[in-house]
Amino acid sequence: MQTFVRIVEANSFSKAAETLNLPRASLTATMKNLEAYLGAQLLQRTTRRLSLTPEGERYYEQCAAILEAIESAEADFLGQSAARLRGRLRIDLPGALGRSLILPRIHAFRAAYPELALTISLSDRLVDLTQEGVDCSVRVGVLQDSSFVARPLGSMRFVLAAAPSYIARRGLPRDIDELAAHEGIVHFSGRTGRAFDWELEHEGKVVKLPLGGSLAVNDADANMCCALQGLGLAQLGRFQARAHLASGALVEVLPGVRPTPMPVSLLYPRGRMASPRLQAFAAWLGELFAADPDLRLEA
Repeated sequence: MQTFVRIVEANSFSKAAETLNLPRASLTATMKNLEAYLGAQLLQRTTRRLSLTPEGERYYEQCAAILEAIESAEADFLGQSAARLRGRLRIDLPGALGRSLILPRIHAFRAAYPELALTISLSDRLVDLTQEGVDCSVRVGVLQDSSFVARPLGSMRFVLAAAPSYIARRGLPRDIDELAAHEGIVHFSGRTGRAFDWELEHEGKVVKLPLGGSLAVNDADANMCCALQGLGLAQLGRFQARAHLASGALVEVLPGVRPTPMPVSLLYPRGRMASPRLQAFAAWLGELFAADPDLRLEA
């Protein structure tokens, strides 16, 4: 099981052999014997990549959960509790949240768990946790049906904002109906190519505005950058925009109209939360979100 999980997480027989300090031929023989014993093919091997078969994906999830449970049971006896946590934790973060909230404070987590190795990737795509060997992923938005577990972390609140230069040129919208006459910066999904509608809570109802514009970006930081240059109205995460609102570089538009918030979740494979490493990171992350007024869970 350990050999199989390591091969999947490294996505390579050679890399897994290096980390296990074993010859590659030993891993090949182990996998051949394991598949023969189970009577099922677990891995599909080509000259360029490895991929899990459906049977391999199910077996990987079960193996990972079993191995994490063993590690958790042994942790206290092996001195791996609290600051003595060891091993590697692989984390995937959304770009804006990672750069603005989590990475600027990651030194505190490192100080609490100095022997824990972290591999952190930043992306806004839907990472396949199993195929890519990632332990957990922070996701923004309503999650689709999944075989993974989603732990609520917070609620991302938004603000409609524009630079003073844009307002001087085009004027300040006085009500929601005037938004249609303005230039909006279109934020679209890099995964699907679909533009994100603006959803606003107005007079007890949720109003969807497919605001059009001649400028479209697929990144939250790029959205902010364009707004700061006065290129249009933008819907921005409050946690990301608040320093610019405080300095006057951005002005809130229609403060009485509230964009609908989006949930933020920690996603991980079933059984993986038994890992002391993931438990520690999830607890720290939960405290980080709870301390932020623009990201904490709504009551």
